[in-house]
Amino acid sequence: MGPTEEFELEARRCGYRRIAGVDEAGRGPLAGPVVAAAVILPVRCRIPGLDDSKQLSPDRRAALYPAILARAIGVGIGTATAQEIDQLNILEATRLAMARALAALDPPADFVLTDAVTLPHAACPVRPVIKGDALSLSVAAASVLAKVTRDHMMEAAHRDYPEYNFAGHKGYGTEEHLDSLARYGPCPIHRKTFAPVAEALGRITLDREPVLPGGMSL
Repeated sequence: MGPTEEFELEARRCGYRRIAGVDEAGRGPLAGPVVAAAVILPVRCRIPGLDDSKQLSPDRRAALYPAILARAIGVGIGTATAQEIDQLNILEATRLAMARALAALDPPADFVLTDAVTLPHAACPVRPVIKGDALSLSVAAASVLAKVTRDHMMEAAHRDYPEYNFAGHKGYGTEEHLDSLARYGPCPIHRKTFAPVAEALGRITLDREPVLPGGMSL
């Protein structure tokens, strides 16, 4: 059936008017940022083919991206870097990206729907919805914008670090990516607290010869 406006309409019956769907992309990869989007859609919004971004092909997401932007009342994008992910942990970095996406909304939201993530410090009420990206129209829209935005960021990172082929796997732990990690070691956008990256760092450290004062090796 796909996502509907059921949760948005329920919030409107409670008096809220600017209901934002919020979702993220990039919690699982070994490299790159986590990206969140916040989207406020009008009442009775129809965007044919809109669904959870994970259920859509890259071409379908690319086609939906401008359609969502054209229909949305407000859109905000927020990111948290690999360094912030390492410092905070991935859940707190996801919350930070979502907070930044909400802060970028104009007009601001007065109610928020998320894909199961709680936002303890939000400025308005938040309702986490299990599988929200498959059930709520605005959360599904946010999932598409977040995914397309992050994919574009990883394609840009590919130009800086072509040896990892970020344009192909977008930072996920594919066999190709793990092979590149083993061969080249981590680059600045790798998440050093994620196990495969930490293991690659450990191997590099062990493989290097100890150096004595004066630059002499043992």
